Amino acid sequence: MKSGAAWLASAAPEEVDDFLSGLSDNALASLPWIFEFWALPHQLPPSGDWKSWVIMGGRGAGKTRAGSEWVRRKVEGATPATPGECSRVALIGETFDQIREVMVFGDSGILACSPPDRRPVWEASRRRLVWPNGATAMVFSAHEPEALRGPQFDAAWVDELAKWKKAEDTWDMLQFALRLGRHPQQVVTTTPKNVEVLKRILQSASTVTTHAPTDANRAYLAESFLAEVETRYGGTRLGRQELEGLLLEDVEGALWSTPMIEAARVDRMPELDRVVVAVDPAVTGGAASDECGIVVAGVVARGAPKDWRVYVLEDASVRGGPTEWARAAIAAMDRHKAERLVAEVNQGGDLIESVVRQIDPLVPFRGLRAARGKAIRAEPVAALYEQGRIKHLRGPSLGVLEDQMCRMTLRGYEGRGSPDRVDALVWAIHELMIEPAAGFRQPMMRSL
Repeated sequence: MKSGAAWLASAAPEEVDDFLSGLSDNALASLPWIFEFWALPHQLPPSGDWKSWVIMGGRGAGKTRAGSEWVRRKVEGATPATPGECSRVALIGETFDQIREVMVFGDSGILACSPPDRRPVWEASRRRLVWPNGATAMVFSAHEPEALRGPQFDAAWVDELAKWKKAEDTWDMLQFALRLGRHPQQVVTTTPKNVEVLKRILQSASTVTTHAPTDANRAYLAESFLAEVETRYGGTRLGRQELEGLLLEDVEGALWSTPMIEAARVDRMPELDRVVVAVDPAVTGGAASDECGIVVAGVVARGAPKDWRVYVLEDASVRGGPTEWARAAIAAMDRHKAERLVAEVNQGGDLIESVVRQIDPLVPFRGLRAARGKAIRAEPVAALYEQGRIKHLRGPSLGVLEDQMCRMTLRGYEGRGSPDRVDALVWAIHELMIEPAAGFRQPMMRSL
C-alpha cells in the first residue's frame, strides 16, 4: 500500500495538479500535518485492542517520527482546545538530554511534528510538555526508574528501550504507572538488540509490532549516508541489526558471539596463499530441504602456524538439489580462483563427488568424513576466533552465516533447521589451518 507521499512522487504532473486544485484552502493548509497521508506503512498504528506497539527498524527508518505522531494522535482533539483521547502521557528515554533533543525538540520530535495551533509548550523547569487543550507529557530518564513511582498515565512513548542500562526496572515501573483511562497504551520505538526485556515484550499476547529497514525511509535520508552504511555494513550481522532492524539473538553458551565476530571484521585481505570452497551438501532438494552450506575461505600460511590467518570471503550457500549446489560451488571456485573444493561425504558418499564431476570432471575435489559431531568439530574453530586468527572480509554475504554461528553451542545448534553454513565454515578452516598445522608440528616433533 502506497502512502500519499509515494503516490505524489510517482503521479504524473497533471494528476498532482488535479489533486491539489481539488483541495480547499483549509485542506491544503492542513495537508502537511496529516500524518496518515505521508506515513509509511510501518509508521501507522496497527488495528486491534493491543497494549504495546513495538516499532522496530533500522537507523533512520522513521521510528521517532512515528512515536511523535502517535502522541499527537492520542492527545489532540478535533480543535486545538478540545480534549483528545489521552491527557497524561509519559515520555521515557535513556537520558533527559536525549529525550529533549530527540523526542521533544528533534527534527522528528513532537514540537516539529505539531501544527502551530496545537503545538505544546515546553516547561523546562517541570520537564513536561503542555498542549493548548491541557494535556501534558512528563519526561523520565531510564536511569531513574524509581521516578515512575507515584505518577500515573493513560499513554506512554518509550524510545530506544533496547539500549537502556536499567531497562527491566524502568519498564516494570512504567507498567504500574500506566493505569488511567479506558485502555492505556504504550508505543516502543527501538533499534532491536538482544535484551531480555525486549524479547519479553515481543512475546506478550498484547503486543503488536511493525518493522522496517533503513532503506524504507531512503527518500528522507542522505544518499551518501545510505551508500556508506550499505557498503560497510550491508549483509553483516551488525548491519542486519542496525540497518535491517532485525532482532538477532546470541544464544547463551554459544561458541561465537556478536562482539567476537565484529572484532574479526576486516575491510581488505592480504595476498592469500591458498583458497578453498567448502561444502556441507544437501543430498535432497526442494523447498523443504536443508540448505547446502557453501563457504569460501583463504589462508595466509607463512611462518609458524601461530602466525597463519584465515580469511572468510563469501557465504555462497543455496537451497536446491545436488545439481544446483554443485553449480553454485564451482561458480564460487571460479570467482575466487580457489584451488580445491572440499565436501562432507558422510551422507552422500561417492554420490557427492559424482555430482560435482558431472558439472566439472576436472575439479580438484576432496571428500571429508566427519568422525565427530558438528559442535565438537566447531569448538577448535571457535578457539581460533578467540585468538584473533580468523577474519571476516566485510561484505554483503556473511550475515546469515554469522547468525548461525551465534546459535551454535557445545550442546548443539539452537536455531531452526541445520547449521549447514557453519558446518561448511568449519570444514574450510579445518582444511586451511587445523589439519595443515597438525602436519606442520609432526615433522618438528620427529626431528626433536
